Amino acid sequence: MTPNNIVGMCHVKDLDVIAITDHNSCKNCGAVMEAAKKYDLKVIPGMELTTKEEVHVLCLFEKLVHAMAFDEYVYSKLNKVHNKPLLFGQQQIRNAADRIVKEEKYLLINSTDISFSELPQLMKEYHGLMIPAHIDKKSYSLISNLGFIPEDSVFSCTEIANRANWNALKKKYPYLKECHMVSDSDAHYLYDIHERKYFLEVEEESIHGVLEVLGRKIRQPVKKTIFRSFKGKRKQI
Repeated sequence: MTPNNIVGMCHVKDLDVIAITDHNSCKNCGAVMEAAKKYDLKVIPGMELTTKEEVHVLCLFEKLVHAMAFDEYVYSKLNKVHNKPLLFGQQQIRNAADRIVKEEKYLLINSTDISFSELPQLMKEYHGLMIPAHIDKKSYSLISNLGFIPEDSVFSCTEIANRANWNALKKKYPYLKECHMVSDSDAHYLYDIHERKYFLEVEEESIHGVLEVLGRKIRQPVKKTIFRSFKGKRKQI
């Protein structure tokens, strides 16, 4: 997928907000954000981090500068194994005109030397928001890999692959009752990008507004709002 392919498809599907979360890299976020300026599409910079325990965690940022600072830190902690493009695919960094500016030589789907328990402090330092990814999947998830939710967890939002699993997960892991749940395309190919089907109420039509809601525990009341989001069209209510 190229930056213009992504934002073009999102425009066709009339989406309002997307997040760019390559594995262990934010290096394509700036190009997608730049390409999205021609549309009314908000792009949240981020990455899908692979922790030391091989738990996938979405890390989202309000500002690109913070995402890129975190990218630099993560790259220093990446277990450096050379990529094999024929086996794992190409890892291209592109600009807003879709031109290749760099080919990443190290395998980005590899784990990093960052533990799950380190992430809350890192998110404070880099002004980010952590969201344990696809926790209902049988691999690369918080529950499948650790087998439990750590008692010192502070995350306020989690992602699940199948929304039908949400009630059972909350019953088994009461911590989740105070968390927001999001589902999304998890698109690895252009045709994976969903139609408009998921919505989020926010107080402000901005990246800040989206992250602010996802960063709150549910016990804190959310005011009546605007903007149906994550994958929706804004609507004043």
